[in-house]
Amino acid sequence: MKIIDGRMLSKEILAKVRKEVASLPFTPVFCDILIGEDPVSKQYVNMKAKMAMSAGISFHNASFPASITTKELINEIRKLNNVENMCGIIIQLPLPQSIDKRAVLDAITPALDVDCLGSQQSIKFYQGEFLIGFPTALACMVALDSLNIDLKNKKIAVLGQGDLVGKPVAALFRFRNIKPKIITSKTENKEFLIKEADVIISGIGKGKYIKGDMIKRGVILIDAGTSESDGGIVGDIDLESVKDVAGWLSPVPGGVGPITVAMLLGNVLAVAKKKTHE
Repeated sequence: MKIIDGRMLSKEILAKVRKEVASLPFTPVFCDILIGEDPVSKQYVNMKAKMAMSAGISFHNASFPASITTKELINEIRKLNNVENMCGIIIQLPLPQSIDKRAVLDAITPALDVDCLGSQQSIKFYQGEFLIGFPTALACMVALDSLNIDLKNKKIAVLGQGDLVGKPVAALFRFRNIKPKIITSKTENKEFLIKEADVIISGIGKGKYIKGDMIKRGVILIDAGTSESDGGIVGDIDLESVKDVAGWLSPVPGGVGPITVAMLLGNVLAVAKKKTHE
């Protein structure tokens, strides 16, 4: 089994982003809003801040206490929407339960919604009229495209229909006139569909769900699922179990994750480039 190196692919994408950012007439600004003190969320925000700055993008710090109300947070987001040269705002999830997630995500100006989680940007994406796309879904396609394989005659299975991975990944395939099999917990014959797939993209968040005896020899596995296990992060695919069966694997960690951040910053760049032509 060969490994798809997400860190290397991420570096290649970021080098291109850095080069294009340097040629802009202004420095784009990116903001990842942090609510509360969750250490994992803080870690993610810090990592994105470092990667943004390494690509020449300015990071705008916006942290608020977990006690903030939905109304107060929306007011803060409206201020951020108007920060000079702002080219991307995201909200670090999960949010405290007291916050109305939909109202808060929709408070981000659609043109700055680089995570595509607001209603307007999401609708544009599914209509195929998008300048920016769901970063994790885009990252899955980058991992797959790095293998230079003709996907037209491959049997492709997408596990899960979540908003971040399954649903947008299926749409990205359809935009290429490829119809993947969508597999959810309610799908009939799911074991058979998984076993016959040449390519599996999984975003179900069930740790080590896919075992070696469930898959075809030589299958390409793109693991976009994450769950916590023994204080660490594991993917949907049981690496030990599949290593003698699969052809290619994008692992967790080090696969889709780093590419996702690079694609997110690529979205920030796309917004900045559009601003220069306005």
